[in-house]
Amino acid sequence: MAITNLLATSNAVKLDGVSFFSSFSGNPNHFLSRRWSQRTIHNRVQTSCCYRETPLKAAVTPFMMPETETSSDSEGIGIVRFLKGKSYFITGATGFLAKVLIEKLLRESPEIGKIFILMKSKDQESAGKRLNDEIVSSDLFKLLKQMHGSSYEDFMKSKLIPVVGDMGEENLGIEAETAEKISEEIDVIINSAGRTTFDDRYDAALTANVLGPGSLLSFGKKCKKLKLFLHFSTAFVTAKKEGIVLETPLCIGENITSDLNIETELKLASEAVGKFHGSEQFKKLKEIGMERAQSYGWENTYTFTKAMGESTIQSKRGDLPVVIIRPSVIESSYKEPFPGWLQGIRMSAPLILAYGKDQNFDMLGDYQSYFDIIPVDMVVNATIAAMAKHGYGNNVSEVKVYNVTSASHASPMRIGELMDLSRQHLCDSPLRETTKDLERMTFHSSLEGFISSVSNTIAKQEREMKSGEGEPQFTTLSMRGKRKLQYFVSLAKTYQPYLSFQARFDETNTRSLIQELSMEERKMFDFDGSYIDWEDYIVNVHLPGLKRELFGKRSLV
Repeated sequence: MAITNLLATSNAVKLDGVSFFSSFSGNPNHFLSRRWSQRTIHNRVQTSCCYRETPLKAAVTPFMMPETETSSDSEGIGIVRFLKGKSYFITGATGFLAKVLIEKLLRESPEIGKIFILMKSKDQESAGKRLNDEIVSSDLFKLLKQMHGSSYEDFMKSKLIPVVGDMGEENLGIEAETAEKISEEIDVIINSAGRTTFDDRYDAALTANVLGPGSLLSFGKKCKKLKLFLHFSTAFVTAKKEGIVLETPLCIGENITSDLNIETELKLASEAVGKFHGSEQFKKLKEIGMERAQSYGWENTYTFTKAMGESTIQSKRGDLPVVIIRPSVIESSYKEPFPGWLQGIRMSAPLILAYGKDQNFDMLGDYQSYFDIIPVDMVVNATIAAMAKHGYGNNVSEVKVYNVTSASHASPMRIGELMDLSRQHLCDSPLRETTKDLERMTFHSSLEGFISSVSNTIAKQEREMKSGEGEPQFTTLSMRGKRKLQYFVSLAKTYQPYLSFQARFDETNTRSLIQELSMEERKMFDFDGSYIDWEDYIVNVHLPGLKRELFGKRSLV
């Protein structure tokens, strides 16, 4: 059920979570001197060096979160106690986020029950092979292999149970006997499946992101001892571009206009499927998705259908206890199971790689815009903590939402900082032998200025390839050059709404959850992003991890 989140060579940009950037035209401020960071860990405040050379002009009044304090209760939430013996049903398990979640569950609680994994396969044998190839054999599980030694595969097979099915089918496409068995055993359902391409074809996005959660809820209502339904959404699901994004569930008629009708959207997509065929069908359904999203105030098909999915959960959950996790841009692991683990060329990677390969030095957006990223292991830890808190029966009558983000902290990441840090790293450790010193990224406030600059860059590159000389004047692009320009323009348009992103995310629920952790739980399941040293993370953790993924070098040393 997982979607492999790679950037296609066409204009499709696939993300797991969502990934955004931004910038501004003019002389940029640079962040590489020193940062001011405040770290509060286990009731202890550490202050690292620091100031920025040039103060950033705040786009909005900073949204300051309260200081975090650790619960004095030695028990805390009781995460480990909750995990022991519990069984799970997980969708999208071969995806980036869910795979890290599975690893953490098995490593910190080897005495958990079974993890049933829904897999879209033709039969049980192929599902088992896929489980082995994509999960059991993954380098992500290196620590578990060390823990269990020669019994590793037996341990994994005893815990991970592949289930043949499809969220787009009735009863999830699971055989009746198997479905009955699962319904008697599972304590928690975790929905990590979904389509994450920004401009996906509308019918596919509706099926996965709207109908899928509804079908999974129906299945959950049949489960005899289900304690919690947990759903992964995205922090950008509200389509809010400024101000504060609250931890409030979405519902049509309340915080989504009542003019939106899901049945109407499904009918519209279905009619397009019947009317168009082949490549024309694919193109038309992508266009319809973007048009419908933008007509209702969302920027793309992905966040629009995720919003409808949240609304479906809110309206159909009945008495089921529900938690929604909304992460921002999910990037490589901060610490666990080891720093810098990443799956696929995704999120910010396409822009960084184009820059590092001397292909593009231009970006459309605002240099000072917030770049809200969060390491995948922190999302996982927050998920497990929320699951334990509400799985004990401490449920409220409403859906509980947790924004797991970073830009609301005292020293948030900016897109300009990301690109400056990337330049620093890539100049010291270039992607190509021919690369010398990278030019500084140029940020544009208009699409016209962006296109003009990129066109001139491509033309210059083409002249240098032909004659070894670079002349200043613009020349006509070759067909290959035009395709390259079209790719970068498409990429810029896709990301542009988030290149000037100024909203901040309320984390009241998330900060409260951190405060409930015991000292021991903070060590095992920490997700306080306020103390992340972004320069160290980007330069020494994330970019080396990205390069390992790019070049296929799986050494974890």
